[in-house]
Amino acid sequence: MIDPEKIVYSFNIEDIQNVAEQELERKLTAKELRLVEDKVGDYINWYESILNAIDASNIKSKTNARLMKVKEKGKNS
Repeated sequence: MIDPEKIVYSFNIEDIQNVAEQELERKLTAKELRLVEDKVGDYINWYESILNAIDASNIKSKTNARLMKVKEKGKNS
């Protein structure tokens, strides 16, 4: 069984600093890092990100799986 508390994706201060260096041409101060840290979650659409990953993995719903079985059954008749 997979641990439901397992972290699937995260980023760290180095990731934030890399973006700051590319976009601002400097590293953020400790105060700026705290500001970004407090706000970054507000700009991540978690639901959409997870749904996009599910879609990109070609994972089908139970309804789609049943429809595919019915279509296959019809082709073989």
